[in-house]
Amino acid sequence: MARILIVDDSATQVYSLRKILMKHGHEVIVAGDGAEGVQVAKVELPDLILMDVVMPKLNGFQATRQLTRDTATQHIPIIMVTTKDQETDKIWGERQGAKRYITKPVDEDYLINTINEVMGKLSARQST
Repeated sequence: MARILIVDDSATQVYSLRKILMKHGHEVIVAGDGAEGVQVAKVELPDLILMDVVMPKLNGFQATRQLTRDTATQHIPIIMVTTKDQETDKIWGERQGAKRYITKPVDEDYLINTINEVMGKLSARQST
């Protein structure tokens, strides 16, 4: 399965997401804030990133923008997973380069289906 980086400053959210991902056979890497997330992504080059928005040091919008504009990491799809549920937040997240935007609390089936959809599109693009 996929190597997925969770970027979130909430230990509870990380635990919940990690549990779901591991249940579905994914390998999990964790970063505790946006700045750390950018650094870990550059070193680990995960298959996918789940990015929170509200975090210290570098918020998820800023981290997503940095990752999608960097040639070393721009190929990594990012799904924003956040409590920010306004339509303007979703639009802004997508403008920063996020492939999808999911609001918390996360529904397990929806999260896994979204990951599969994003990864499927990525696999199809890589094989052409």
